[in-house]
Amino acid sequence: MSPMDALGRPPHAETARFGAGAAVLTLVALLLVATVQWGAMPIQPADWLAPWRADLRSGSAQVLWELRLPRAVLAVGVGASLGLAGALTQGLFRNPLADPGLLGITSGAACAAALVLTVGAESPSGLPAAWRPWALPSAALAGGLAVCFMLDRLARWLTPGSVAGLLLTGLALNALTMAIVGLCTYVATDEQLRSLTFWTLGSLAGGEWMMAALLLALPALSLPWCLRLANGLNALALGEAVAGHVGLDVARLRYQVIALVAVLCGVAVAWCGVIGFIGLMAPHLARTWVGADQRRLMPVSAGLGAALLLAADTAARTVALPAEIPVGIFTALLGAPLFLALLRNATRAGTA
Repeated sequence: MSPMDALGRPPHAETARFGAGAAVLTLVALLLVATVQWGAMPIQPADWLAPWRADLRSGSAQVLWELRLPRAVLAVGVGASLGLAGALTQGLFRNPLADPGLLGITSGAACAAALVLTVGAESPSGLPAAWRPWALPSAALAGGLAVCFMLDRLARWLTPGSVAGLLLTGLALNALTMAIVGLCTYVATDEQLRSLTFWTLGSLAGGEWMMAALLLALPALSLPWCLRLANGLNALALGEAVAGHVGLDVARLRYQVIALVAVLCGVAVAWCGVIGFIGLMAPHLARTWVGADQRRLMPVSAGLGAALLLAADTAARTVALPAEIPVGIFTALLGAPLFLALLRNATRAGTA
């Protein structure tokens, strides 16, 4: 029998955890450098030193520091938020096919933003222009939170204890919220329609330093709270009854996870629109790498989410130069086949 520490973990567990974290951070750093190097305008090594030389006059230095680098940092923050939210969602619902987008959370945030852009804009008491950049994230956050709690309540009422019922309830809420987005699209003006297109396709093109810093700080500040919930999610994996017997407050854990998922997805969608499948792909890849222990799974999922979105945005930005493919379309093109493969593997495992 292998020796265990006081918490019942093998002695190499912490080493493996930090090793996986270092590896995924290295991957993100390499992709970050690669994504800012690739594009229509080549970046020279001297451009990286331009701020210290107080010289941003060259075109390539401006492209690096004012366009590509903040956009890449924004991709890291949004991808980490979506990957972390996906790990939390799968841990809460004990299903590797669960995803904030599939459960209607992302579309709920986009629905709230669409209502603000159309109904709110036409209201006589519309918000001042200076408040609107903050009104959209607030509305998206409220929409994601509302759909989260609605999903939890409806699933408990309609199909108590059924994971399949939970997913179907989420799909129904997704259809409802996207129908509202479609209605907003129908009544929108040309200017509003362009803004609504942003929400439905997703884009990182508007990235700038303040936004990038906010979106990067969000998963960084949320991760310690998530790790405090890791042991509870590990216990919940054995079932709600077993978790309750070992002293876990399942209801409190559920509400905390739902709030975290709503914040992470709501803010990300508010600034960047609907970017699907990152929350599904990142935790799945992390689980095949580090296992199902949430203490290792959540940080690695956040890192892989950042890496996946960096790679997807780089491809979307460069594959059809000089045109740019919306990154939400690109992640869906990659993620949908992966989801079908996961669904087939899950079906085979259930019938084996």
